[in-house]
Amino acid sequence: MNTQDTIISYAKKTIAEEAQAIAYLEELVDEEFSKAVETIQNSKGRVIITGIGKSAIIATKIVATMNSTGTPAVFMHAADAIHGDLGNILKDDVVICISKSGNTPEIKVLVPLIKNFENPLIGITANKESFLGKEADYVLHAYVDKEACPNNLAPTTSTTAQLVMGDALAVCLLHLKGFSSRDFAKYHPGGALGKKLYLRVGDITSRNEKPSVSPSSNINEVIVEMTEKRLGVTAVTENGKIIGIITDGDLRRMLTTNTSYEGLTAKDIMSPNPKAIENTAMAVDALEILEENSISQLLAAENGKYAGVVHIHDLMREGIL
Repeated sequence: MNTQDTIISYAKKTIAEEAQAIAYLEELVDEEFSKAVETIQNSKGRVIITGIGKSAIIATKIVATMNSTGTPAVFMHAADAIHGDLGNILKDDVVICISKSGNTPEIKVLVPLIKNFENPLIGITANKESFLGKEADYVLHAYVDKEACPNNLAPTTSTTAQLVMGDALAVCLLHLKGFSSRDFAKYHPGGALGKKLYLRVGDITSRNEKPSVSPSSNINEVIVEMTEKRLGVTAVTENGKIIGIITDGDLRRMLTTNTSYEGLTAKDIMSPNPKAIENTAMAVDALEILEENSISQLLAAENGKYAGVVHIHDLMREGIL
């Protein structure tokens, strides 16, 4: 077996082993999981998530997922907790402690201190019979038979299982809260993801030129308008309403089918009843129309009146495409 084949084999084996372990977690979701979710849902406080080593890294990811889906969460490193960070825990908070073994020295020190605060304690562990498993009010059993690491040492499958349990918690809470895509956009205003959720057509057309000619405009006027507005298109409007569109392609077709364009007007070469979108529609909906029809520009309307142009390059600049 050559080096490339060996690498591919190791990768596939790792993925298969972790996938099998994750599939088994479905069998471990029980009433305690449900009670843990309900405890968080009914809490007036936040979720404090703690762990040590690689479990601490997983804890930070679960914190990020919860915060972005409407469940306020704070990360507290287990080692730092016993040196002052226990002050992060407020009266109404719920604490989640993550540990594969549930028996690490830091966890054995930390858990009784958390219990003294009388906050609900949820454990995520592979060992329900561990110190954490027995002391937690609710246990999410993230059991794995072995690590994907060939030495069964490096946290691989176990941390993946912890992360999946955290995702399951966050998604259950999302459903219970009725958390919508509009809510999601509030927490993700930046980047392509946020823009897909909140950027509207009007946000783009308001920054673009607004090329427009009348049906009786001569071809020179059409060319000047398209050249000055630099969008490769112009709307043909009558009393403010869109009746047609002229693109660069329409001009090229005119030149190939006519020996002279003297006497031709916008109405003669326009494409009538062009596709258009409302200014209030989402920008991602404009992208869908552009892609479905293999076009580069789309006219926009507002209250039945011509409002501007959306160019596919606009969507590319915004990171939506």
